[in-house]
Amino acid sequence: MKGKAEMARVAARLSDSGQQSTHPVDEVLPLPKLALYGFQHVLAFYAGAVIVPIIVGNALKLSPEQLVYLINADLFTCGIASIIQAWGIGRIGARLPLIQGVTFTAVSPMIAIGLGAGGGTAALLVIYGAVITAGIATFAFAWLPAKAFRTVMRLFPPVVTGTVITVLGIVLIPVGLNDAAGGLGSPDFGEPEHFAYAGGTMLFILVLMKLGRPFVSSISILLGLVGGTAVAFLLGDAKFGDVGKSDWIGITTPFHFGVPKFEWFPILLMLIVMLITMVETTGDTYAVGDIVGKDVDSETVARALRADGAATALGGVLNSFPYVAFAENVGLVRMTKVKSRFVVVAAGVFMIILGLLPKAAAIVAAVPHGVLGGAATVMFAMVALAGIQTLAKVDLKEEKNALIVGVSLAFALLPATVPVFFTKHMDADLSSLLNSGVTLGATSAIVLNLIFNGLAEDDVPLVPAVALPAQSAAAPAEAEKADPADKAIKASKADKAGQAGQADEAGGAKAEQAVAADGVETPASS
Repeated sequence: MKGKAEMARVAARLSDSGQQSTHPVDEVLPLPKLALYGFQHVLAFYAGAVIVPIIVGNALKLSPEQLVYLINADLFTCGIASIIQAWGIGRIGARLPLIQGVTFTAVSPMIAIGLGAGGGTAALLVIYGAVITAGIATFAFAWLPAKAFRTVMRLFPPVVTGTVITVLGIVLIPVGLNDAAGGLGSPDFGEPEHFAYAGGTMLFILVLMKLGRPFVSSISILLGLVGGTAVAFLLGDAKFGDVGKSDWIGITTPFHFGVPKFEWFPILLMLIVMLITMVETTGDTYAVGDIVGKDVDSETVARALRADGAATALGGVLNSFPYVAFAENVGLVRMTKVKSRFVVVAAGVFMIILGLLPKAAAIVAAVPHGVLGGAATVMFAMVALAGIQTLAKVDLKEEKNALIVGVSLAFALLPATVPVFFTKHMDADLSSLLNSGVTLGATSAIVLNLIFNGLAEDDVPLVPAVALPAQSAAAPAEAEKADPADKAIKASKADKAGQAGQADEAGGAKAEQAVAADGVETPASS
């Protein structure tokens, strides 16, 4: 009897915990829980958030003080953008637990724009002009009538999005490897000690992802950065002198580096970036809607994209970059089953606070290049893997689809393979637009798909099942992003199984087992 009573108490505790871990999307949790769950989102998001300004700032040769400001501005704007997306303002914001962060899609194009403008803060002004314009254009696009909105999105079937995401990862991997070698242009570039730090950091991250619990795996990049920097500090290779010089409190002010410059070619390049991020946000919106059990319609997607556009334009004003819904946090919602959107609002408040602490940003800016390169290489390799997973949904036995992917990858490698073609034989403005593997690869994929396949049909899934995971937490999100076509096929199988059951009980049972093997979710399992 005692054993049965103990089992009953354990079952009750498990039942209670299960109820607590499935808060509805619109439930406002008690403050302690909001703070705890919100900070968990910040941990899963932090490394992906700060690594973009670090990589871009280092590539543009910004000073340590300028880099600290860039990190603070990014975190501050991330917080505002996440609150807009999760809380919602009128018809802006999806009102779903979506964290907003700087998109990796923009890294390579922004570096190309910045280097074309000569680097330094002058380059930032050109980038911010393009970011503001692209943000406003995205915001306006999301207000288009549904038919026009749908037509544009039909440019991005899985063969295109999968190719673009794969290209993005392949193009970004050399950026991580350059940091692993000590930072391109540094006097000790290529020294073995940098590769030792990069290799050690990468190995530590991989071990955490393999052996760690789900939450530990989800913050493995962050833990890798912390662990690698700690080792470098003990060996005297991580310098934190700028931390003492930094202020405790710092306010992000509009146009801190100067008045933005609006140049046509960088603006066009950033518009292409935002087209890609719209597909990413659309996929994440459907995914998180499925996770939290809330129907996502075209208006919900439009509200999410309006938040993206508003946040991107605000980012250009507040010295930051383009914003997108972060896939790793979609995975965290799936793992924790904490569905309340107000948890993301709490995370946004935490990010705003961190964005007001220059000392915290100075610590992040002190991460050695080798350590950063090891972590970045893992993240960018996973981006390429995400694209390959999307392409797995495409029938590549069809020669036309194989040509789209193959030729687009070839175009994407052109700037890195033959840079002299862009630097010596092309106008500087045109070079800043085309000297980007992401731009050439994405443009090639879109154009070739139109030539070979035309616009996707209305009943063809336009959203890939994979977004851009920066960390392993994104993996569970992939399972949630089921294609509408897949669901239709499974529903059809279920209907056929039911009909077979009416005709023949034994045959129906077998059909039901076959449907279960296909992974059809029941209301109870979801």
